[in-house]
Amino acid sequence: MDRARRKEDADKAYALQVRAGTEGAVRYTAIGLGLAIIGHYTWPLFRRQTLAFKGFLVSGFTIYGLVVYAENALQTLEAEQRQSESLIRREARIDLARRGLVPTETEIAKWKAERLAQQTDKGSQDSTSGSST
Repeated sequence: MDRARRKEDADKAYALQVRAGTEGAVRYTAIGLGLAIIGHYTWPLFRRQTLAFKGFLVSGFTIYGLVVYAENALQTLEAEQRQSESLIRREARIDLARRGLVPTETEIAKWKAERLAQQTDKGSQDSTSGSST
């Protein structure tokens, strides 16, 4: 895997985490704020607490939502990438075994590079033939 691909994957993961973390923070802020309002109007002991303490509780809900949603999104992405990589490696092992080669890490990396080159060539041929019609 080259540097550009790794950077692209890291940027994709970062953007996914930011989006999911923001969603979780907004949802749990609403929950925390709603509970604080309900607690203020229904529980006299909570009503006597300072605004700073109530804000602290709401910010705790916000941070919880941000962390849980962002982490869940990242773990889901990593699981999908592992599954995809596993399928590609399985296909590489089968193809290399059919050719009579031992599927070592080096051979699998070469197979992936060949496959990527074939897909790139096929994609460029498709776009060339598609523009002439």
